Order: sequence, then structure tokens, then C-alpha cells
Amino acid sequence: MNAVVIAVLAMLILSLLRVNVVLALIAGALIGGLTGGLSIEKTIEVFSGGLGGSAEVALSYALLGGFAVAISKTGLPNLIVDWMIGMIGKKGESKAKTYSKAIIVILILMMAIFSQNLIPIHIAFIPILIPPLLIVFNELKIDRRLIASVLTFGLTAPYILLPVGFGGIFHDILATNMAQSGMNIDKADIPTAMLLPTAGLVVGLLVAIFVSYRKPRIYEDRQVVEMERNEYSKTGIIFSFVAIIAALAAQLFFDSMIMGALAGIIVVYASGAIKWREADNLLTEGMKMMAFIGFVMLAAFGFAEVLKETGDVESLVTQAADAIGNNKAMGALLMLVVGLLVTMGIGSSFSTIPIIATIFVPLSLQLGFSPMATIAIVGTAAALGDAGSPASDSTLGPTAGLNADAQHNHIWDTVVPTFVHYNIPLIIFGWIAAMVL
Repeated sequence: MNAVVIAVLAMLILSLLRVNVVLALIAGALIGGLTGGLSIEKTIEVFSGGLGGSAEVALSYALLGGFAVAISKTGLPNLIVDWMIGMIGKKGESKAKTYSKAIIVILILMMAIFSQNLIPIHIAFIPILIPPLLIVFNELKIDRRLIASVLTFGLTAPYILLPVGFGGIFHDILATNMAQSGMNIDKADIPTAMLLPTAGLVVGLLVAIFVSYRKPRIYEDRQVVEMERNEYSKTGIIFSFVAIIAALAAQLFFDSMIMGALAGIIVVYASGAIKWREADNLLTEGMKMMAFIGFVMLAAFGFAEVLKETGDVESLVTQAADAIGNNKAMGALLMLVVGLLVTMGIGSSFSTIPIIATIFVPLSLQLGFSPMATIAIVGTAAALGDAGSPASDSTLGPTAGLNADAQHNHIWDTVVPTFVHYNIPLIIFGWIAAMVL
């Protein structure tokens, strides 16, 4: 069997059995390497070499955790919490609490969407906003799997559909690689072609909100050490907004999350919200909060390098093409499933496009798919697996915030819910788009 299939299945099964994701990725890489014909020594060498590719990402997330704690010292998160609590009705006022739940879900959804397009900070807002709100979620008995689903939707749907921010990068990569593979398209057509697949994500979100996780869920009220209560003042709030603006400006100017987080931390230091003698311990605690993401991303890069070294990523795409023949319906379905496996293997929708476009574009032309249908196939195949992957920052980010008090399991409370609610509808609606466009 194909090494990619074996490695991804091994990684997923181990993760579902509650083996730590980092260990699951390492074990999956070893299994994939050996299955793909690499020696144990070569597999370890390639895996270790791949770790360096995510060093910048890991450091970025560590500094973002430090920035989150720095912002918490200004009192801004507590101001947000107090405002949220003010909206919550008294015990017994079920209608007021229902309204409060709706407002919180809408606000978190808007913030997640804005983080991809309007204010492209990706998951940087999560460690700042979510941990202080856990006490509010507990009061309202909100199922955190619902919040995870809302966050992951906001981190994935906007870049698939909208050609700005991270979406602009995704659409550029899609158009460029399709052109290089023999099909020139108008980039303005991509949002139209991706409308149906995105509608599938919307359906999944609505099912999560109104069906799967509408019932109350009880959590313990635990103090989040990193986000302990800090009184806020007008000066502190002003400096917190200045720090956020400085972080965003530095990130956009230098195209670096590291520089963005560093700029924000410096502004908070200058405000006096953090005393110099406290700074080291506070930043260390913040880095710990995001360290899990950093280590998973390190292991994910090594895992991806091993799969690429086996040559079975391209082989999987080619084998799927050979199995399709001239069956359009089967062809569209197989291309989407292969896209899911490849993205879950290499952990990035953006990196999946160059791999699959080389084969899928000529195959789509051969099967008689229109340019719009081909955009939908390649775009959806790349996007599949971002939500629902144990090693994707679209799932790691929500877990980092929701598990700040150790009551939210990454696999069963984030990965499985988002896989079920988003990848299944994406396959269905992506297939429909391929057949009707």
C-alpha cells in the first residue's frame, strides 16, 4: 500500500487512542518511511532534517503566548470578560442566557474570520481572547466543542472563499499552479467556483451550533494561572490597543509573526503593566501555553519531509489518476479524497496545491471538467484536511485557548468534531460543485 496512506492512518489511529500527537506523528513518520522503502537511519535523518523548516513557526507561537500574557497584564481580557458577564442574565433567566450565548458565538466567529482577511493575525488572537472567557463559557454551560468548531470555521472558510489576506495567498497559489499545469484561469473566478464548497462548511457550522453541541455541558471553574485576574485602568487599556496595533503593523511590515509579537511585548513593557522583575516568569508562562503548538508543528514538518522523501505523495496522486479512467463522478470523488490524505499528511492546504495540481489539472481536462469545476476540485482537495487534522494550526490554535484550564482534549474535543462537521460536507459539496459547474 501507499506509504502516505499507511503513515496518515497510523498517525490518526494513534491520536484517536489518546497517544500524544507529537508521539503519533513521530511513529507515523517511522512507519511511513519504512513502508516507503527508506531505512530506519534514513527515515530518522530526513525527519530530523525536516524539523528545521518549522523553527520560525514554533518560535512565533511561543512569542505569541508571551504576548498574550503581556496583554493580560494590562487588564484588557478582564474588561472583555466583565462586559460579557454583564450580558449574562441572572440565574433562571434562560432567554437572556440564550441571547448571551448567541452574542458570544457571533463575536468569536467574527474575530476568527477577521483574523484571516481583515486583520491577518491568524491564530494570534486565540490565546489573548479565549482563556479569560472560559469562566463565561462555564457560567453559560457552553460546550467547548462548539467554540472549537466556530473557531476552526473562521480560520478556514475565509481563505478558501475570499481573495484577501491569507485568502489572497491561497488564491494566488491556486491560480499560479493551475496555469503551470496547463490551465490558465481568471483569479476572479475562484470565489465563484469555491462558493459551493464553502457552503458545505457553513452547513457543517450550522449543524454544530444547532444540533450537535446545543445542549449544556458542565465544566469546573478552574483558575487559569497564566491569565489570573488583573485590574484594568484607562491607561492600561489604551496601551493594550497600542500594543495590538504595533504587533499587527510590525507583522505586516516585516511579514513576520516573530517581529509582530516582539513589537507588542515591547509596547506593553513600555506601558509599565509588566514590572521588569516579573517579566521573565510571565513570558515563560505564556510561552508554555503555546509550546504544545510549537512542538506539534515541529513534528509535523518532520513527518511531511519523510512522506515527501518516499516519493509516495506523487505516487498516490498518480495512482488515483490511473484508477479513475473516464468516470467523471468517480474521478471527482477520488481527487477530493486524495487531497484529504495529502493535506493531513503535510499539514498545509497551501503546500498541497503544487503537489496535486500537477496531476489533477491535466486529469480534469482529460475527463472534460470545465475550468470552474477544476478550480472547485483542486481548491477543495487542497482545503480538505486543514480542519480536522491533529497537526493543523486550525485545530491546534483553538485547543491552545480552550484547554488553558486542562478541560479540553485536542483530539476528541477539537479534531474529531471539526473533521466530522467540515471535511464530510466539503467532500459532498465539492463533489457537487465539480459535477454542476
